[in-house]
Amino acid sequence: MKKLPKIGFLYLDYVMRFFDKSNFKGWPDKIETVTYHWKNDKARFIKEIKRKKIEVLIGNIPATAYETFVEISKELPNVRFVPSIETQFSNKSKENVTLFCKKFNISIPKTKIYYDKDKGYDYLKNKATYPQIIKRSYGASNYGGYYVHKADSYKEAKKLLDERKYTPIYTQNAIDLKDSGDIRVMLIGHKPICAFWRYSGTGEWITNTSQGGSMSYENIPMNALELAVKASKAAKAEYWACDIAICAKTGKAYILECATAFAAFPYIRDWICQYLMWDFSMGRFKKPHVPMFSWEELGKIDSSLLRTMRHIGFSKYKPSFDGEYFLNDTKDFDMALTEISNENDVPDSIAPKDIEKTYKKQESTVIEFEKKKINLNEATLTDLMSLYGMEEDLAFEIKDYLDENIITDSSDLLEIESIDKQMLKSWDQTIGDMRVDVNSASKEILKKIKGIGPKLAKVILDYKEKVTSIKDIDELKEIDGIGKNKFNQLKSRLKIGE
Repeated sequence: MKKLPKIGFLYLDYVMRFFDKSNFKGWPDKIETVTYHWKNDKARFIKEIKRKKIEVLIGNIPATAYETFVEISKELPNVRFVPSIETQFSNKSKENVTLFCKKFNISIPKTKIYYDKDKGYDYLKNKATYPQIIKRSYGASNYGGYYVHKADSYKEAKKLLDERKYTPIYTQNAIDLKDSGDIRVMLIGHKPICAFWRYSGTGEWITNTSQGGSMSYENIPMNALELAVKASKAAKAEYWACDIAICAKTGKAYILECATAFAAFPYIRDWICQYLMWDFSMGRFKKPHVPMFSWEELGKIDSSLLRTMRHIGFSKYKPSFDGEYFLNDTKDFDMALTEISNENDVPDSIAPKDIEKTYKKQESTVIEFEKKKINLNEATLTDLMSLYGMEEDLAFEIKDYLDENIITDSSDLLEIESIDKQMLKSWDQTIGDMRVDVNSASKEILKKIKGIGPKLAKVILDYKEKVTSIKDIDELKEIDGIGKNKFNQLKSRLKIGE
């Protein structure tokens, strides 16, 4: 029996962990973890990989670390990166998505990329048809669509680019979307395992659930699945996701986005790791069986419950004699091993050689949206998506938590399994004062605050009614039942309003 490879998880400070050991249920050997610390950590990181004798390193690489990991992978030629560095090419930027699609003849909207601002403005003024979709190409894109804009005229496009100073200018012809929605398709081993429509919210044009939109798992067109499979195979991706537009006029499918970095329910992450176990063990572990269109049935489950479900499985379909002609799985959509990537898979860049300096400058420019302080108790999903390293499924987890709790300190979020102290640290500059004004708080609010509960909430309200209003937070010490320790806890959670 072939020896199993030594697995390691690639983690990065301040970035949400996509996989953990529970996703590799049944793996008999120890799984190592290695964390890359930003800036000058390359030599130490490589040394740790070698010391732990890791043969397979699993984890997505953020856009801002992509070039560094290209260098790291060259110094670790015997380590298999999953997904491969080449597969993660599209994660880095919108420009890379376009270059990838053009190299492999994958359908995308007409797209222009300009590093010369004057040439970009000339195209937008004299040649472009409107509306145009203008995006920030580089860096974190998971901000609920904040960096995706629709310009209905050259005047709007120029005003936007003058203000935002996006480099490069990345602009696409807008697709007249069928049913005013686009489609997210997730794949494992080139097989679609989840697909759903995303519809824009009331008064919105962008199809993003964090902007108040809705979802439907029904009636996914076959050409969207076929296009997603084609892109996944071209990327040689163990796991992959595409956002796809269907033109209302022609029915043609177009890739809008594609990457290995995407939000996924925990049970989908479990399926990915079952697939990887099958791959790494050369069949010793079973390949997951996920029937086509199973998402239609799973989608009927309330999303708040679906986000907690783990290790979902399906039995193989066994047709009766009379129904033997019917196959549950389409042969064209079998789950398969991915091919090994090579350097030729990566398209040539069109960016100037010194563009990394421009990117770094762009990243360091604080945009007002990111600079504003967020009170999580009042935050919209779009606000939550602006937090560093945030993913859609985690944003929904936080919203579910807020239905039952009032957060007065960001550390309260540590009760959510997906959040750790490093992640909270990355949000420190964005999260504002969330203490609750004791004079305006109702019993419903007070009892949801950590350390209070219904009984103490009533005691505080009875005292407030007696004195009309609390003038100083120290007055809480005069209330029966609030000792020194309880007061020290409450004074960091309550305040006197202005």
